Amino acid sequence: MKFARFFGLKKNPRSRSYKRERAAALHGQVIKYVTERVEGGENIIGRGGNVSVRNGELLVLSSGELLLRADIYELEAADLLSGDGVVLTAPNLEKNGERTSIVVHFVYYRK
Repeated sequence: MKFARFFGLKKNPRSRSYKRERAAALHGQVIKYVTERVEGGENIIGRGGNVSVRNGELLVLSSGELLLRADIYELEAADLLSGDGVVLTAPNLEKNGERTSIVVHFVYYRK
């Protein structure tokens, strides 16, 4: 296990460097729509927008609103199996630190 981490084959998702890299990878992604997980399903809370990183915070801007503002070191990001989005869970600084879980679906661009 330590051998794999030493050579960069397996990274620790709880490390500060991994969280910084993950946030940098999300920076500039264009949003198709954003949903919020609620009991019994998901509600669409925004359409369009983008994800950006500023001053150590991840910002999700959609439908002209700031839906999520979170410290990148408190952020948990999990890719959707389809590869077209990410689940973001973190204390939302816009809602007085209330723990929020949103699903961000990205616009698909063939590269």
